[in-house]
Amino acid sequence: MRITQDFAPRATGAPAGPDAGRTARRRPARGRAVAALTAAVAFALVLSGCGQGAEPAPKPASAKGSAEADRVEPLAAAPAPKLPVTVDSADGTKVTIDSTDRIVPLTGSLSEIVFTLGFDRQVVARDITATFEQAEKLPVVTRAHDVSAESVLSLKPTIVLADTTTGPSEAIDQIRDAGIPLLVVEPAKELADVGRRIDTVAEALGVPSAGAELKKRTEDRIAAVQKSIPAAPDGRKPRVAFLYLRGSAAVYLLGGAESGAGSLLEAAGAVDAGKESGLKKDFTAITSEALAKAAPDAILLMTKGFESVGGMEGLVKIPGIAETPAGMDRRVVTVDDGMLLNYGPRTDRVLTEIVEQLYAKGGEGR
Repeated sequence: MRITQDFAPRATGAPAGPDAGRTARRRPARGRAVAALTAAVAFALVLSGCGQGAEPAPKPASAKGSAEADRVEPLAAAPAPKLPVTVDSADGTKVTIDSTDRIVPLTGSLSEIVFTLGFDRQVVARDITATFEQAEKLPVVTRAHDVSAESVLSLKPTIVLADTTTGPSEAIDQIRDAGIPLLVVEPAKELADVGRRIDTVAEALGVPSAGAELKKRTEDRIAAVQKSIPAAPDGRKPRVAFLYLRGSAAVYLLGGAESGAGSLLEAAGAVDAGKESGLKKDFTAITSEALAKAAPDAILLMTKGFESVGGMEGLVKIPGIAETPAGMDRRVVTVDDGMLLNYGPRTDRVLTEIVEQLYAKGGEGR
């Protein structure tokens, strides 16, 4: 969907006001020391909210879908794995993979990479955040956002792919104790991580050359999108605030430096307004004061989050938003929940969505 206007920023202030909401966080996915619960966990919180949450409100009349956005685009040639391989897991173990016949990726981002590398027929399950079309008929092996070890093991996988935010830790241990090769991959938090993730998964599946091809394709497409970004007439970059909203759960959060969205906004030629205003953590509860300091020209939202507050009319009722330049101009950028923060083979499409909406001409929609 696109609800946009020309980028024509204007300065304004916002009066101080009461707290607009409260945080609501799920427990960490892995039982790790506090020091390990860094921005990667915060990123997973946002991504894992994609699959469920608030009751969706009716879509605005200007909402438009994209059939392309619901599918991944596999490489032209089917891979021929060279196995066995032994790879380093992000949790400090070594994992030997000798078969890719039955693959279970435990995040939506990892699923995208596996499918795009051409292993669609070997994937036997998905987690709740794998929302693209080719995966939607697969059995789900998560309960809410936690992995069900019993469900995974019942499918007799030959390799399980997870990342450091996957949990609970007891489920991971149970899968490994059953003798299943389980590779933990470092999560992606910015554009620079895309190539690393593709390389890691491709190596584990025995197709490093296909990984190199996919990485180049992805990086080339991202670079092409960046070349299309128009220069601001006055040289001033648009300020964009990333908000994580779940209306029915009263979750209203403003993204900061560790939200995971900053790299996308910067790649789109924008300024991460939350980060720029001094918010160093991942998310903070929305307040009128915080919004006034961020002073966004536009607001970036996940589609379901936008729907959960009732679209534009509900959004501007959240205290402080109507007084921002973005609120006054009704300038919102929305991206599908299952894509926004995946940082993988479809990141060029995410960047395209942001750029097209942020710099759209001719007012609302297109």
